[in-house]
Amino acid sequence: MSDVMEQSGVPADSDTAAKSTGAAGEPEPGTGTAEPMAAARIAEIRVRIDEIDRTLIELWQERAALSREVGATRMASGGTRLVLAREQEILERFRIALGADGTQLALLLLRAGRGPL
Repeated sequence: MSDVMEQSGVPADSDTAAKSTGAAGEPEPGTGTAEPMAAARIAEIRVRIDEIDRTLIELWQERAALSREVGATRMASGGTRLVLAREQEILERFRIALGADGTQLALLLLRAGRGPL
């Protein structure tokens, strides 16, 4: 369930938001535009965004599980809980690709896999 609401008060992921038509000159609910062609295009784009979001969530969960497995395997063999050089490598990779937001994203990914420090 989404907590995101459009300015119209309709949930952002609501089917109604994508399919309803507003009165002449009024924005389509959930799209923020009164232009039908633009509203239809926004609805199309949002379908793809939702697909990407589902994939990102699945990948996030898979990555976190794999990271936890790496940590458990390392500790079971007498290794350290963390390998800071590896974390720095990941942080740098995301920073180069995505800038400052990439660093924040990488920190969240690392935390999901190893827990808070």
